[in-house]
Amino acid sequence: MSWIEETLQKFVDKKVLIVGDVMIDRYMSGYVSRISPEAPVPIVNLDYTENRLGGAGNVALNIKALSAIPLIASVVGADENGLLFNELLSDHKISNKYILQSSDRITTIKTRIISHNQQMLRLDSEMTAELNKADEEKLIEQLDYILKEETPQVILLQDYNKGILTEGVINWITKHANKLSIPIAVDPKYKNFFKYKNVTLFKPNLKEVKEALSMDVHPIEIELKEASDRIRKEINNDITLITLSENGVFIDNNISSDIYPTHPRNVSDVCGAGDTVISIISLGLASGISIKELAVLANYSGGQVCEKPGVVPVDKNQLLTELSQFG
Repeated sequence: MSWIEETLQKFVDKKVLIVGDVMIDRYMSGYVSRISPEAPVPIVNLDYTENRLGGAGNVALNIKALSAIPLIASVVGADENGLLFNELLSDHKISNKYILQSSDRITTIKTRIISHNQQMLRLDSEMTAELNKADEEKLIEQLDYILKEETPQVILLQDYNKGILTEGVINWITKHANKLSIPIAVDPKYKNFFKYKNVTLFKPNLKEVKEALSMDVHPIEIELKEASDRIRKEINNDITLITLSENGVFIDNNISSDIYPTHPRNVSDVCGAGDTVISIISLGLASGISIKELAVLANYSGGQVCEKPGVVPVDKNQLLTELSQFG
């Protein structure tokens, strides 16, 4: 058995608690044959509409695709799209048991208008206000139940700044996870960037690092190490992983640091690559995988989904094939 087969075998049936912002990625595809007489815009004749799990829902898809068990906890609106989101989870045989519906919120929908494989327009329907206190308390009650009854091996916090990961939720999770020695992986966004104290792994992308630290960071090791040190000083994390797009990933575990270059790809769409990377990394934390192996897996997995249009999860069989000759 190769190292990649052994590694992926370790992921099987690992329980991953995913907490964060969920959404529906909607794709409306058609063809353009003329310009509107009402305004200088193309008319798209609609052929079909497809709804996919997005946000933390796509992370759950990745965890499922890697033969692990996603336990997803979030809040959607008490609306038609909230019901649709739960149906999409069920369609993929992912439990919607821990998805709360709130009459105080709407379900986030990102609608992409596509023609000839080109995105013409994106329309976002979303609510970015933080959870109200009642919904925050309900979510924390769910999380308390999950930690006691489901015993996850790792917790993954997926933040899209849509209001689910409030400071109260973040503090509750980190306090109780650390008490139970459950590793925590964080995929942050700007708003809560420095609120994730005492987590195991922190995975921003290079753009988010530049914005949060207000410094010009280039994809070279000395500058990335300086940025990582500044992040660690603020939040006291164990490992920093910075994704660098076509330049690969930078990983610093406070003992050693390095840039792991990516595998050349024909990039079609970068959407969803970060979801795939954090999914691989989280399962690696739960399985005791080495940093080098995690970096290789993250690069190949993130690159794989970039070759496909739209937000899609990793393909485990393709990953096995691609890595079969890796030394």
